[in-house]
Amino acid sequence: MRKASLDFLQNLLTTPSPSGFERQGQRVWLDYAEKFGEKTYTDTYGNAVVTLNPGAKKSVIIVGHADEIGLMVNYIDDSGYIYVKPIGGLDANLIPGKRVSIQTQKGVVRGVAGATAVHLQSKGDGDKSLKIQDVFIDVAAKDKAEVEKKGVRVGDPMTFVDDFELLDRNHAIARAFDNRIGTWIAAETLRLIKASKKKLNVAVHAASCVQEEIGSFGAQMVTEALKPDVGLITDVGHATDTPGIDPRKTGKYALGAGPLLAVGGAMQLELTERLEQVAKREKIPLHREAAPAKSWTDADVVFKANGGVATALVSLPIRYMHTTVELTDLRDLERIAQLFAAFCLSLKENEVFKTKI
Repeated sequence: MRKASLDFLQNLLTTPSPSGFERQGQRVWLDYAEKFGEKTYTDTYGNAVVTLNPGAKKSVIIVGHADEIGLMVNYIDDSGYIYVKPIGGLDANLIPGKRVSIQTQKGVVRGVAGATAVHLQSKGDGDKSLKIQDVFIDVAAKDKAEVEKKGVRVGDPMTFVDDFELLDRNHAIARAFDNRIGTWIAAETLRLIKASKKKLNVAVHAASCVQEEIGSFGAQMVTEALKPDVGLITDVGHATDTPGIDPRKTGKYALGAGPLLAVGGAMQLELTERLEQVAKREKIPLHREAAPAKSWTDADVVFKANGGVATALVSLPIRYMHTTVELTDLRDLERIAQLFAAFCLSLKENEVFKTKI
């Protein structure tokens, strides 16, 4: 990966951006992506779009979501311990022992997530699995007044402290590959198209959308506002090449062996086939991923907007989804941007994707 693109990825992944509080991350994304487009768009809730070739008759939107899972201050007890609600899907058992950054109006307050240690639980306590109300945040305050003096209020979001790290040239870990890699892909697609100096016959909207983890609300707003003809959605998917996973249930997807191309449900058949053709021509390996119903991505809202948008989903395989140590192969990440750029450049001016009946 070229250095500037890697630096952008690291900056994007490190910047806090929990659902509903994506402002900082969106600024990082827009500062980078706007160099490769001709028009920018932001809306009431912080969705950000950069468009290349905005005057074209047909348009393609590339959707990644800017938000990450996190926590929110729910209650501060008299002893100064902070109780939380989840932002997005979290396993409460994985939270204790993690450092957190509470984003307050006065700045960041650091704390640690705790729960009653197993050594202090009685043997007859039964099920040791945690519920979110069992988890508390300790900011080393003596009482509630001291917590409030630090600026912490109910409703303040928290992110985990774990940051981006390269394990080797191709593999990296981060807390938020899901799914700021999608916004990286959208921006990188614009860069690749512009750098190719080839004629582009369609408008390409690179969209960094908010609030996917809590309902795909940002993608719905942007799709209804821009009315694209084609939607290319990118998110993360499960790499299933780790111990204990039954491929009869999950499919078999390995890191570094290619992105996941979803088939079924929201995915328009002719568009999916076209992406496969482009991938074959560009020598980009793909897995086919069965998605007969909901995909649990922004594709589920984009495809049914405005009477129907031809939609495809290409996902990045990662291990340990919705943890602070999501692991991926950066070669697969680059392949998605290369595929999207090649696809957009292959489109004719009035091309339409419509199911043949």
